[in-house]
Amino acid sequence: MTDRLKILIAQQNPTVGDVAGNADLLRRARAEGAALGADLVVSSELVITGYPPEDLILRPAFLESVEAEIKALARDTADGGPALVLGAPWREDGKIYNAAVLLDGGEVAAVRYKHDLPNYGVFDEKRLFVAGPLPGPVDFRGVRLGLMICEDMWTPEVCECLQETGAEILIAINGSPFEADKHDARINFAVARANECKLPIAYVNQVGGQDELVFDGGSFVVNADYALAAQLPLWRSVNVLTEWSRDGDGGWACAQGALDAAPAPLESIYLAMMTGLRDYVGKNGFPGIILGLSGGIDSALTAAVAVDALGAGRVHCVLMPSRYTSQGSLDDAAALAAGLGVRFDTISIEPAVGAFDGMLAGVFAGRAPDTTEENIQARARAVILMAISNKFGCMLLTTGNKSEMSVGYATLYGDLSGGYSVLKDVYKTTVYELSDWRNQHTPEGAQGPGGEVIPASIITKAPSAELRADQTDQDTLPPYDELDDILRCLIEEERPFAEIAARGHAEETVRRIARMVYIAEYKRRQAPPGVKITSRSFGRDRRYPMTNAFTETLK
Repeated sequence: MTDRLKILIAQQNPTVGDVAGNADLLRRARAEGAALGADLVVSSELVITGYPPEDLILRPAFLESVEAEIKALARDTADGGPALVLGAPWREDGKIYNAAVLLDGGEVAAVRYKHDLPNYGVFDEKRLFVAGPLPGPVDFRGVRLGLMICEDMWTPEVCECLQETGAEILIAINGSPFEADKHDARINFAVARANECKLPIAYVNQVGGQDELVFDGGSFVVNADYALAAQLPLWRSVNVLTEWSRDGDGGWACAQGALDAAPAPLESIYLAMMTGLRDYVGKNGFPGIILGLSGGIDSALTAAVAVDALGAGRVHCVLMPSRYTSQGSLDDAAALAAGLGVRFDTISIEPAVGAFDGMLAGVFAGRAPDTTEENIQARARAVILMAISNKFGCMLLTTGNKSEMSVGYATLYGDLSGGYSVLKDVYKTTVYELSDWRNQHTPEGAQGPGGEVIPASIITKAPSAELRADQTDQDTLPPYDELDDILRCLIEEERPFAEIAARGHAEETVRRIARMVYIAEYKRRQAPPGVKITSRSFGRDRRYPMTNAFTETLK
């Protein structure tokens, strides 16, 4: 029996599918742990595959590569250095489990399976894995460790079973995606489990972006007395040594370590957008991005995030004015691009629009101009941007926000075109708040300049698509503070119409906005992926039918 234990928490950024690369991340963490005298290195859920691996789990060749890499990592532990706990898919008797694997002494010393498989929101684990039995602890160098996997900590059952079967320290490995305010919820759940089981908990999460999901890290240790003993930084890959000792009553506690403060809510959202874009571009091998700069606030914030995430040298902005583009928008776009230091080109769409007008004149004869001509402008811009993207290999970044996506205020094959969107899950009111915040703060790790990066004139002017004379968004939409409140009630909270109207919104406005949300589902199905920010983003979180005849009354 030992009375001392050093555990290195490895908060890493794995890449889905890069089994060898992820194994190398673990080797480097283990080498660092060895230099610090660690007994054990703990990393996150399914770290060897990257998380979430989705249907890669169903490919036998993929699982074979995972198993070969785990065997190699196990052999590494024969050197007398730290043991390793990692997350991996595990095959047994023709079934596939989500597992926590302990490697020590040159072999696979223990395996424990995830018991509580989440099947809501972005999680779809029941179609990939078999739920494991309630786990018992594993013996590790004189200490009984209770290994849990993510969801197993969010409910009491697994912790209670581990406590009742003799666990002394609980270790929860996680792949917990970012949502606004979720970090506090994780700590609260850990405190609840510590209270119930009277055991300390080491919570290990990953960082980085994977498609729509971003992971904020924020690993921590909660002692049995509910005190926070360690708090790792959010949004950074770090390895942190924690030191544990057995007290006179035989219980274990982690010595007080550094407590990194969590970023404020707006900063977290901004860092989530930076992380999602940086890793989507980097992990997919794009040399950079291109975006259409309009002089409006959405494209301005998108450009700022892109420069902060990638650096000005990898961002190409293109202004594509029409006869309806105001001089203010021209000036604002140029000022923004100059301040960010990006490549900036201006390409008029008037020749293309004129050509389409001529081509369609016969077919459209006798019909007044309407949104058709507006959509042609948006699609002409998309053609230009996609041409540049194809020619230079840069990814087209979409600039629309969640408010517009919700109500269909976007053009298919026009401003919805692109490979990725950083504002897809960000409401318009939050776009304004983030723009003000960025002008007052330089985010950690940002490659962009400090100071006012978004000209004040962009923030204060009335938003407009500028697709016809004297157009503003409020010609067809209620003010954004009202619109966003209705949308949050409809999308995140699924409130009844009557309850939404009772918040002070006109009944007809609620009905109209709800109808716009429902009939725009077909557009959202064809929209690019984007960073998940809220508890219910469009896509895997919210799956409404495109053909939908349901109507709701206010009674």
